[in-house]
Amino acid sequence: MDLNINNETARLRAVVLGTAESTGGIPEVSKAYDPKSIEHIKAGTYPKEEDMINEIASVATVLEKYDVKVYRPKVIENYNQIFARDIAFVIEDKFITANILPDREQEIQAISHVMDQIPSNNIIELPENAHIEGGDVMPFGDYILVGTYTGHDYKDYITARTNVHAVNALREIFPRKQVVPFNLKKSNTEARENALHLDCCFQQVGKDKAIIYKEGFLDEKEYKWLVNLFGSKNIFEITQDEMYHMYSNVFSIAEDVVISERNFSRLNKWLRKNNITVEEVPYAEIAKQEGLLRCSTLPLIRD
Repeated sequence: MDLNINNETARLRAVVLGTAESTGGIPEVSKAYDPKSIEHIKAGTYPKEEDMINEIASVATVLEKYDVKVYRPKVIENYNQIFARDIAFVIEDKFITANILPDREQEIQAISHVMDQIPSNNIIELPENAHIEGGDVMPFGDYILVGTYTGHDYKDYITARTNVHAVNALREIFPRKQVVPFNLKKSNTEARENALHLDCCFQQVGKDKAIIYKEGFLDEKEYKWLVNLFGSKNIFEITQDEMYHMYSNVFSIAEDVVISERNFSRLNKWLRKNNITVEEVPYAEIAKQEGLLRCSTLPLIRD
C-alpha cells in the first residue's frame, strides 16, 4: 500500500472506518475516558450499540458512493473500536502508531491486516514517553498542526492525550515540515469546557476554509495564528454549544465534499454556500462519546 496523506481535504482513496460491533455495552463511570461519556452514563442516555452500528453504516455507504476503499477493524468482543483516528495517523507515506491509553492497546492489533500491507520501514512507533492520538494531528501542506497540553498537571487530565514529547518527536521525523503546537483547554468533568483533541475545536475544510472554536485554545495568540493562516473571511466560528455537539469534527472526502452530521444546520448551510457538497448522516448518538466523523476515520491515501 502506497500511503499518501498531506492534508485533510484532498480526494480520499482509502480509509479505515471504525466499528461499533460488540462495544461492550454501557461502561462504568470509572472506565469512561471523557466527560461527555460520563455525562450520558449518569443521565441514562448513553448510546445504544444498535444505533451506533447504523450510524457508522451510513458513513460507509457515503464512502462507497465515492469509490473510497474502506478497511474495517477486526471485531474484538466487548471492546469499543469506534474511534479509529485515536490509534494511528498517516503523514506523507509514514504510518505512525499512537501511544494511547493503556486500556485501548488492543485496538491497533485489530487493524494488523491493514498494517501488513504497509512497508515495515514506513511504520513508526514513537518513544514510550511521547503520548499522542490522531485527533490531535492535522497535516496541512508544509505544516503539521498538533493539539497538546503543556501544563505541569498534564498527568492529572485523562483528557490530555498529546504531550510535548510527541510534538518534539514529530519534529524529528518530519524535519522539513513546520510542527505547530496548540495548547488546548482540558477538563475531566465538564464536556463544554474540554477540547479533547485539536479536531474538537478546529478543522480545515475545502481548499482554504476552516471551522474553529476560539475558547478551545488556552493561548489566544495560537487561535489568532490559525485565523491569520486561513484569513478571517474563510473562518466559520462555532459557539460553545456547537463545539459540544462536535461541529468541527466533520470529515472531508474531497475539497468539495464533506460528510457532516445531519443536525448541523448552520454549518451545513455555510459549507453549501461555499460550494461544498454536504453528505448528511445521522451521528448524534456516537457524538455522546465526545467524538464524531473525523474521530472514527483513519485516512490512508489521498490524491
